[in-house]
Order: sequence, then C-alpha cells, then structure tokens
Amino acid sequence: MPRFVYATATTLDGFIADPDNSLDWLFAVEGGDESIADLESFVAGVGVMVEGSTTYRWVLDHEELLEKPEKWQEFYSDRPTYVFSSRSDLPLVPGADIRVVSGPVSDHLAAIGETAGDKDVWIAGGGDLVGQFYDAGALDQIRLSVAAVTLGAGAPLLPRRIESDTLRLLEVKQIGQFATLRYEVRRPAR
Repeated sequence: MPRFVYATATTLDGFIADPDNSLDWLFAVEGGDESIADLESFVAGVGVMVEGSTTYRWVLDHEELLEKPEKWQEFYSDRPTYVFSSRSDLPLVPGADIRVVSGPVSDHLAAIGETAGDKDVWIAGGGDLVGQFYDAGALDQIRLSVAAVTLGAGAPLLPRRIESDTLRLLEVKQIGQFATLRYEVRRPAR
C-alpha cells in the first residue's frame, strides 16, 4: 500500500503561494537549488503525483509546458498525475499521463493507490486538497521546506485543524535558508 505524502515549500507565515497563486517567492530564497536536490531523493520513490487545478495551472503557465511539453518529462518523468478539478477546460500537456478527476477525494483513493503500486503518492498541493486527503484518512506524511520569507497573505499551507497528537516529528534539517521538516500523520484508530 502506498504512502500518501504532502511535500511542499511554505513560508514562515504558512503560505504556499502568494495572493496571485504565484510561487515566484520560492525561487528568490537562498538554498532553493539545494532544497530541490533534497526533494529529488523523495521524488525517486514517487509513483503518482496529485495536485489541484490551481497548482497544475501555475506550473503549466510558469514553465510554458504547452509550448515546451518535453519539460514535463524533465520534471515529472512518466509518472501519472491526477489533477483534481471542477474545471472542464484544463489544457493537457501533450504526451503526459494527466488524469483530470472531480468529486470527493475518497472516490479516487483506490485508483490512485492502485496506480502508485508500492511507491509513494506525492500530493503536491494545494493545501485544501491535502486537507481533503487528511479528512478521508489518506495522509501519511507531511514534508515541508520552510523558507525564510513571509508573504502576509496567500494560499494557506493546510487549512485544517490537525492536533499535535496526530503529528509526530520525524526529521529536522537545515538546507540553506530552508528548515526542512518531516512529520508522520497518525491515523485515528477505526
């Protein structure tokens, strides 16, 4: 059974994107390249990616993936990517295995898990989508790269109340101006 892992960068004040849904702030922080290299070791064990349509759209536009679809392969390899969206007009990157789904997360857990096989599922964002995985009992780990920057507003890291007895700190390390944190999410007994 795969692990469902939320891996993302966040600001000190708990935002994953600015009010314009941009991640440009992230690339201005010292140590970003080292932080990405640290993430690559995690990505090697990922079988499936999951993201919301806002995250998908930002990556699509920022990296000009419709004009340069070969960049998708550089970033994501041939991993299937599930995009949760209520939009019917999402453009798809040519040649990429992108599966647009809608509705409750719980309706898609079996398919996502089956697609991942024995590898991890990387929930890349956004925060509310991750919260839906948590609500469905399908969030096993949170991996954060906390950047030395504040935004004051934007898309929140994880807009859910999760009590401290649910989270167990597994790892802390410094990479440039980032503090990387890894938490186990303890599922309640059923």
